[in-house]
Amino acid sequence: MTRLTRAVRGLVTALAALLAVTASSATAQAKTEPRAPKDFVALSTVDPTILQEMRYFTPHNFVGERIDGYEQPICILTRPAADALHRAQLKLLRKGYTLKVYDCYRPQRAVDHFVRWAKDLGDQAMKGEFYPDVDKTRLFEDGYIAAKSGHSRGSTMDLTIVRLPARPTRPYHPGEPLVPCYAPKNERFPDNSVDMGTGFDCFDPLAHTMDPRVQGEQRTNRLLLKNTLESLGFVNLAEEWWHFTYQPEPYPDTYFDFPVSWKSLISGH
Repeated sequence: MTRLTRAVRGLVTALAALLAVTASSATAQAKTEPRAPKDFVALSTVDPTILQEMRYFTPHNFVGERIDGYEQPICILTRPAADALHRAQLKLLRKGYTLKVYDCYRPQRAVDHFVRWAKDLGDQAMKGEFYPDVDKTRLFEDGYIAAKSGHSRGSTMDLTIVRLPARPTRPYHPGEPLVPCYAPKNERFPDNSVDMGTGFDCFDPLAHTMDPRVQGEQRTNRLLLKNTLESLGFVNLAEEWWHFTYQPEPYPDTYFDFPVSWKSLISGH
């Protein structure tokens, strides 16, 4: 065997070993990606009539970009929460309304993304709409951002009500002029939601469900959402008119991190 032949064979052997290690590493990473427990479902399989506008899959949110972990724009919930939401939808449909969800299960990696963003005081691209009157240095202290979220337990959702027939909400265009989330409905971003007094994810006391300054039609709309859901076992977060948790939660102490995707559900079932 010539010296050249031995060198070539040595190179081939080394490459084969490298490929094997790479393949093994990729396989290991694929196997360690978290999956959803069997009692998590896509809301659309329980009630396809509930509208979905999954904001964190889009750049139209307080960060200004798609959030980590949102691989597809689908609402995932524990089955008890999804079933209860279906019952709420039936009540609202009879009154000429439909529910619309903005966010459901939220992986821990998404919450981590929020925390990194909140600590980056130089990134205030979406301040004009979502937190116009809040100093970003106070997001943690004021409770707008936290290291853990009830959404990660799978039975919490952010939602609103839309009058039927539902008109589509126009797409958000990154870089477009921003209007404060508490501005009059005809001035802020045109959401097809009924007028709740503020937009979704508005970091402002006016978003508190029972803020006394919110009266008339806006208060009526908030109470319609609140009373409908509370009659079926949901509990509202007082600081956010859109935020509800179904109780009792199947996973009251577990914060999941599987991606928001159909694959997370299919692989886990």
